[in-house]
Parts: sequence; C-alpha cells; structure tokens
Amino acid sequence: MFYDAYQAQQDFLTPFRAAASLASTALGDTLAGPAANYWLRCAAAGAEIFSRAQMIHDRPAYDIAPVRVAGRLCEIREEVALDLPFGRLVHFAKDRDAASQPRVLLAAPMAGHFATLLRNTVQTMLADHDVYITDWKSARDVPLAEGRFGTDEYIDHLMAFLGHIGEGVHAVAVCQPCPSILATTALMAEDGHPATPRSLTLMAGPVDTRINPTRVNEMANEHPLDWFEQNLITSVPRRYAGAFRHVYPGFLQLSAFMTMNIARHVRAHMDLFGHILKGEMEKADANRRFYDEYFSVADLAAEFYLETVQKVFQEHHLGRGIYTYRNRLVDPSAIRKIGLLTVEGERDDICGLGQTMAAQDLCVNIKPFRKKHYVQAGVGHYGVFSGSRWKNQIYPMVKNTILAAE
Repeated sequence: MFYDAYQAQQDFLTPFRAAASLASTALGDTLAGPAANYWLRCAAAGAEIFSRAQMIHDRPAYDIAPVRVAGRLCEIREEVALDLPFGRLVHFAKDRDAASQPRVLLAAPMAGHFATLLRNTVQTMLADHDVYITDWKSARDVPLAEGRFGTDEYIDHLMAFLGHIGEGVHAVAVCQPCPSILATTALMAEDGHPATPRSLTLMAGPVDTRINPTRVNEMANEHPLDWFEQNLITSVPRRYAGAFRHVYPGFLQLSAFMTMNIARHVRAHMDLFGHILKGEMEKADANRRFYDEYFSVADLAAEFYLETVQKVFQEHHLGRGIYTYRNRLVDPSAIRKIGLLTVEGERDDICGLGQTMAAQDLCVNIKPFRKKHYVQAGVGHYGVFSGSRWKNQIYPMVKNTILAAE
C-alpha cells in the first residue's frame, strides 16, 4: 500500500531531519554579529529548509489572540462544545460580553487540511460574534469501529453542531462545505427545525462546478470514479488509531495542490533561504507560519472523498436538483426567511467565478432584499477568507448580513 511506502520514507528521513534541525540551531549564532560568516549562514539556512520540508499530521494550535469587545480586551478559551466521531464543535469562548453577540457556526473545509486554516477568519470575526467552528478530525485517527463517513454523515455532523448551538445561530461556510451547508439549511428549513440558520454566508465554494470550471474541476473529470478509488484510496497503517480505514491521504491532496503551483512554492522556499541568510527574521517567520499550516495535512474518509467527487464535481447534483440526503431529495427552495450572502474572489483558481453565486438562483424563495452577491477584486482563493481584503472589505458585509438577520 502506498500509505505504508510514504510512512516508510518519512521514518527513514526522520533522523536526517532531526540532525538538520540540530545543525540549524547550532549554527544559529552565526547569523549575526561578529561571528557572522556567509558560508555558515548558508549552511544554517539550508539545514533549516531541509528539516522543515515535511508534512505534519497533527492539528496545529489555533493560537487565537485576545480580542477587544466593547472597548475591553477579552481572552479567548478554546472549548470542545460537542465531540462527535469525525469532528468536534470547538467554541472560542470569551470571558465577558459574549452573551449578546450573534452565535456563528464557521463551517471549515474538509479538504486535506485542518480547520486551523481558518485561524485568521476566526480572529477577525471574534470581536463581533460568538464563534464556533467545525474542527474536523483526520480520518487516520478515527477507529474503524466508528463506521463510515460519507456526505450523509457529514450533513449529520453539521445538523448536530447547529442543533447544539441552538436557535438563532448563523452559518458561514468556506470553500468545500458550501454545498453541504446549503443542503443542511434546506433540510432543516423544510423540517421547521428551530436551529435553522438565520443567515447563510457562502464563500468561495463549489455549489455548481459546471459554471466556469477551473483546473481543479477539470482534473476531477479526467477519470471515471473507479479510477479515483483504485488509484487514490489506500488504507491507514496499523500504527494509527484509524488502522485499516480506507482514506484519501492528505499528503496526496497537498501534493496535487503544490504541483499546480510548484514554481510559487519553490520561489517561496528560495525566499526563505534568502531571508535567513540576510537576517530578515520577520519575513522568515511569516514564511514559516504559512508553511507550518500548509504542510499540516488531514486524511479524508474514502466514502466522503469519493462521494464528493461524484456529487459535486462530476455529476453536479445540487445544481441539477438531484442532491439527496439519506434518499431524501434536497430542496433549496424550502429556504425562505434567511439572509443569503455569496462571496467569490476575482482570481480564484480553485473555485471559479459563478460557482458560489449559483446558490442565489437555487434559493428561489428567499426575497431579493435578503440576498447579496459580492466579488472581491484582486484576490485568489485564500484571499476571500484571510488577509487584509478579507478583514477590511469582505468581513464588513458578512457582519452586516448577520446583523440584518438578527
């Protein structure tokens, strides 16, 4: 199995990376001052880059900084509000003034990375909202006895999370979960569930990938579903809690994304080498933080991955009106009295323009004054939910959508 081969390679390189990390630390004193030596600085930079060039399979810390609420600084506590087999509902609790703030479920992607990818999204929203996040677990850490996890079970988890937060909750989804949270909202609205979201914000998500397909969409259609199952699905090695579970490994997903922009990643590591060499530690730290997160990967349950490829990228179930949950047809027209905001990035090469906006046409019974669509100029996929334009231009609209629905 290729997962075992990958693990064997990682095990083989571990002592060499440890030695490189030790060498980088030992040579650290040569980076500045009278002891500075060009060749030693080169050796220290090269050793650090080699030691860091590896994938990490544990969730990084959120490291959420205190936020200012009503003029006072509030510490943030991470609390597990609900622990389910494949994911936790994590609450970013405040020590004061949170009771009156709108409660928001932030639906994080399950696409090969951990929910900490939305750290900046959470940090921005916390000043004005009581924030919860879907903290998905890596499938390799979920025992086989917990059963399957496909798109139906994914919606089960979303319903449970929304139900736990309770009446008055708002939902914000980023990327992959957009079609799932839309389907969940439709099902709950049709059932008159009290925890149906009051507002729904969908950001850079593949609601209908027939529209303006990207390279990612094209790759999903280059082979039949059987090919993905035979070539990309493997078993978790016996050393892990999820031993023998069939998964789509996070290291494959990351490798695919890196291959799409390999020149950019090579340049970024060359820049890191240069920053270390020149003693530009602030720039080097920014680079380190990005790749610490980017190289942290999570495995996807095989059922979820294959069903997502089929329903979202190959057969476009939601856009064609044939999406089902446990043999029940999902009807977005059941969504009525909620606010709907869809957001896209002008330069998004993962989720093309129009794919998220498709939700506006599916939700035919939401009044026009409750709907808004926005395209952020000059940003790619990650710029929709992270960075200065997210904070200064996109977030105010998210905030207003939630406030208007309160």
